[in-house]
Amino acid sequence: MSVSKRSFQLVVWVSAVLFLFAAVACNNNGSGDSGSASVTVQGAGATFPAPLYQKWLSEYGKLHPNVKMDYQSIGSGGGIKQIKEQTVDFGASDAPMSDADLKSAPGEIVHIPTVLGAVVITYNLEAMKQPLRFSPEVIADIFLGKIKKWNDPKIAADNPGVTLPASDITVVHRSDGSGTSAVFTDYLAKVSAEWKDKVGAGVSPSWPTGIGGKGNEGVTGQIKNTPNTVGYVELAYAAKNKLPVAQIKNAAGNFIEPSIDAVTAAAAASAANMPDDLRISITNAAGAQAYPISSYTYVLVYKNQKDAAKGKAIVDFLWWGIHDGEGFAKELLYAPLPADIVKRAEAKINSVTANGTALR
Repeated sequence: MSVSKRSFQLVVWVSAVLFLFAAVACNNNGSGDSGSASVTVQGAGATFPAPLYQKWLSEYGKLHPNVKMDYQSIGSGGGIKQIKEQTVDFGASDAPMSDADLKSAPGEIVHIPTVLGAVVITYNLEAMKQPLRFSPEVIADIFLGKIKKWNDPKIAADNPGVTLPASDITVVHRSDGSGTSAVFTDYLAKVSAEWKDKVGAGVSPSWPTGIGGKGNEGVTGQIKNTPNTVGYVELAYAAKNKLPVAQIKNAAGNFIEPSIDAVTAAAAASAANMPDDLRISITNAAGAQAYPISSYTYVLVYKNQKDAAKGKAIVDFLWWGIHDGEGFAKELLYAPLPADIVKRAEAKINSVTANGTALR
């Protein structure tokens, strides 16, 4: 074989090796990728953001087919329980974990806000064309069981000129541990001393009246299929099922329709009070255009990850979520995180480690 022919073969062989190394390097160093090996991550919790999280998982999966992520919408109470018991890789909750829950966990858990949403009052009243309006005390009295008829004078006072039926009101509430319930009862405890004293706030309150439904899906189904009902769900569930939503009088005295802008206004009015750990209630916010039953929702992760590959997959997914993923929020009726909260969420994500080593 001639020297020139050997040289040509050597050049081809070296080129092929270099190409292979370059391909491997690109695969391992791609933006936000979690390595070429397949990794499976399981999350569970809040039903409030579930429509958005399912969209995120679908879109992220297209970009990173080696990362297999699943999310089960079992309620915030279930998400907190399972992350504490370490039966999932990440939890999710609309209600921030309590100090007691955090102390009882086997390791430090960080709260990463992902999006904002509205808890709405929805109802099933035949032939009601315009949206109803509710003041805080009327909402509290309905869910305390004190207002029993749709044509009660207190409801009528909020809705002048509206013909209300004489039908009995059937209240629908969550039957499972629920961040949506925690947000709703947190609001009621702020606006009604009687509610605060008799029921209080929490993921599993002792409801004075009504029937239960599991998840936002269950409550929505009960209301949609049962005349004369009233209940509370996340805005996306009411919209998807074409259920009406009420305007609610806010702290400034204005009746506000739940919307992305009104939720953003609630976040803006509460931004100065955001603590370092990002656990905050923004119900009954002071802004003139703030929707009063607004909330952040959170992903819960251990600050120190036992499995570096899973930890890397989680932080990369969350980083994508609070940046690219926010672009899907509005179409699903969630409010994107304000820019300053994105920066603070970035810091929380960057604080997650595996055996003391940063994962981003």
